[in-house]
Amino acid sequence: MKRILPILLGTTLGLLVATSAFAIERGGAMTFARYDDSAVIDPVYADRNPDLWMVNGLYETLLRNGPDGSIVPGLAEAHEVSADGKTITLTLRSGLKFSDGSELTGADVVFSLDRARNAELGPWAGLLGAVDKVTADGNKITVSLKNPDPTIISILATFNTGIMPKAAFEKAAGATDQEKARAFFTAGPITSGPFVMKSHVQGSSMSFERNPNYWRQGEDGKPLPYLDRVEFLVIPDDATRILKLQAGEVDAAEFIPFARVGELGADPNLKMELFPSTRIVYAPINTREAKKDGAKNPLADIKVRQALNYATDKSVLIKLVTFDTGKPMTSLMSAATQLHYGPEPLYPYDPEKAKQLLAEAGLSGGFEVKLTTLAGSADDATLFTALQQMWAPLGVNLKVEQVDNPTRGEKNRSGDFDIHTYGWANDVNDPAQVTGWLGYYKQRQAVGTGWNNQEFNTLFEASNVETDPAKRKDEYKRMQEIYAAEAPLLFLFETPFAVAVSKSIEGYVQTPLGANDFSQAWRAD
Repeated sequence: MKRILPILLGTTLGLLVATSAFAIERGGAMTFARYDDSAVIDPVYADRNPDLWMVNGLYETLLRNGPDGSIVPGLAEAHEVSADGKTITLTLRSGLKFSDGSELTGADVVFSLDRARNAELGPWAGLLGAVDKVTADGNKITVSLKNPDPTIISILATFNTGIMPKAAFEKAAGATDQEKARAFFTAGPITSGPFVMKSHVQGSSMSFERNPNYWRQGEDGKPLPYLDRVEFLVIPDDATRILKLQAGEVDAAEFIPFARVGELGADPNLKMELFPSTRIVYAPINTREAKKDGAKNPLADIKVRQALNYATDKSVLIKLVTFDTGKPMTSLMSAATQLHYGPEPLYPYDPEKAKQLLAEAGLSGGFEVKLTTLAGSADDATLFTALQQMWAPLGVNLKVEQVDNPTRGEKNRSGDFDIHTYGWANDVNDPAQVTGWLGYYKQRQAVGTGWNNQEFNTLFEASNVETDPAKRKDEYKRMQEIYAAEAPLLFLFETPFAVAVSKSIEGYVQTPLGANDFSQAWRAD
């Protein structure tokens, strides 16, 4: 089977914005207020969102995620997948250079991918678990697989496969990869992405400057990025970030609380951006026959789980928590995830149907349920109060248990809960990650719910080696149907990424995977 990259999308977008190309101004800087700092922006060792959402600013991948999350050409201008799905051949662009002017070669690609798949190094090596060997012959890169892996194309556009300079990294001081990585980044790393790091004061600030050798062209036919510099300020407090934005001290602020979206949207000096995201907010339900203490678990009954979903007015929760910026879940995955199937919001509010289902389950007299929430979370407190009121008419006595995050994780892993709050955003532009996390029993017992559906498990395993896109799409459709019907979650809502940007800045994007993309940002003033 041969796959052709969707270059038409990029061409179409280029035509759409061509009329504004002559208005783009080059140079200058923008200042971006972050809620947290990066610890390390190494593609292999980055493991927190503040780290990994910045990697693509410094390191380019063979393939890329476009602004809408689609796969587009990166350092490789073309790729082919063999008929048996076990060999991917990629063609590097000619004339590629790192930020120091040195040539970017196949040896750098082999080094970077071998490092990324080394299980003794970073936490993301498993994403390349199907890779048997990576070789280079001139500008041809061959990735040989142990078995077909339909996720591999998306992985080659994922942050952990960013291409680093082999020679420069190996010259860095240190005996181990970790020591070399530390020395390499401390010295000011040589990069393949649109920017280079010029300074970093941990916990306070960071500065990126444009990579003069970056390969992509702007709308004006000159190399990206448009900006000379991006300055980052770490401002954990939401109110302070917003105050500095309104005062013109910063040009953009991330993670705007949803309660402030309306206010900032009305500010004539700002653009309140709600970027499409893969973030979902949900509540795993313990589906085991018995609770941790041995008592019978009413939530093991599908009808009870369905009843609680019908008894939950998602529109009210969306208003209370997201201030109407969210939307109801239509599947186990966000609507922005590839192969999403969900024609309608799951379990629209229907208290009468909920009563009927509970009666059929023999629980018309009511029962008690515990909701485990994150201590100190205003959103979790709001969810609990609303659910308690919504479920009370059914005789469901909802109790709250407030814990810290490590305790919530431990309760999830041990099955010591009834229902608890949770959220998710994709790291990879493929549905396998979120589907495996939420539904595949062999991977942490389906997000700790204990839900174990043999048909779902079999479909998931088959989909992970299925090279026919149509068959894989059918497998995912069926998995989403099964999951929706059996309701191992309380399906809540999706939320966007809320970023407020000065009207003097154009072109900044936060992708559906969360990455901060400044490569096409520019100052309009």
